[in-house]
Amino acid sequence: MLKILYLVPNLSDPAVGRRVAMFQLGGAEIELAGFRRADAPPSSLPVEMVVELDVTHDARMLQRLLATVKARYTARGWARSFSRPDVIVARNLEMLAIAEHLLQLWPNPPALVYECLDIHRLMLREDGVGRAMRSVEQRLMQPASLLLTSSPAFLSQYFDEQGAPPARLVENKVFAPDIPETGRNPALAEDDEGPLRLGWFGALRCAKSLAILEKVSSELGGKLEVTLRGRPALTEFEDFHGSTQAARHLRFEGPYVYPDDLAPIYSDVHFVWAIDFFEEGQNSSWLLPNRIYEGCLNGAIPIALRGTETAAFIERHGIGIVIDDVEISTLVELFAGMSRDRVRELARAVAEKDKSNFRCDEDECVALVKKLGALAGVSAMEMAA
Repeated sequence: MLKILYLVPNLSDPAVGRRVAMFQLGGAEIELAGFRRADAPPSSLPVEMVVELDVTHDARMLQRLLATVKARYTARGWARSFSRPDVIVARNLEMLAIAEHLLQLWPNPPALVYECLDIHRLMLREDGVGRAMRSVEQRLMQPASLLLTSSPAFLSQYFDEQGAPPARLVENKVFAPDIPETGRNPALAEDDEGPLRLGWFGALRCAKSLAILEKVSSELGGKLEVTLRGRPALTEFEDFHGSTQAARHLRFEGPYVYPDDLAPIYSDVHFVWAIDFFEEGQNSSWLLPNRIYEGCLNGAIPIALRGTETAAFIERHGIGIVIDDVEISTLVELFAGMSRDRVRELARAVAEKDKSNFRCDEDECVALVKKLGALAGVSAMEMAA
């Protein structure tokens, strides 16, 4: 069985749990090391071994940097808890710095894989800080055999210029092997009545989107109802809870459980807001967010902004709505002129797509683990043992 040591910046991140489960479904044995956020409980992931390196804090970059430096140079001590892995997968740059140092601990170093699913704005600065960060990343990537990333735009817009190792695209598809059925969008119902409903779900970190959705729903006077679900990054909003409580046609209904709640929440809206300005023109334009896969899997009609990778994704699939701008007048015109027949037409196009476009299956997990095994020189027979 392939042995993977997975290094992660946040042990409590649900996405980490999903990736661990994908590796396990693909046939790998997982050991885990990483940092825990100050407001999160210790990891309860079902893996062979978990080592908590330190406690870190959101939005405190210096503290996280110091914790990374400490973990890197104390690795000879804490890494004794682990047997030699076949592969080390380092999620994000800070963990790549630790992984690069770990390679020195074994006479026969394991294969190294760099997993990068976001390009932080620090990496894209044009000043000395940005150049230094990119230089560090380029150096740390040198021993890596593979880059895992989630959007083709991360390659074309960034990594292709950074001398990155060969890349494998692992999209943010829904991973829910134990939930066989998906939801059915209300737009397909002939008797669907009432206002149009739009959902903005997931990591809520875009103050500009909140302001746009509140204004548009207010302008339409009840013809469009907006629902927010997920975990807001409160540091990115002036007063998230005050704004959502004061809005007449927009409401925040709290977090949800992944993947159990995906079908109920997405099946309760006609449209999914797949626009983000958190790092406008950079990471937000290049990423393919979870909500695009979650929404489409459950029949919701995606709305994206032209010029982004999300817009390119839905255009490739021949679904959804791509808008040229997010002016209030543009959005008011869009929803005010949206007939029920048009909504049903858009919803049918989504519903008719092969669900494998949006959902990760066991075959994909097995293929990923086989690829990692090939990097480490572990045969399929050895992995099955």
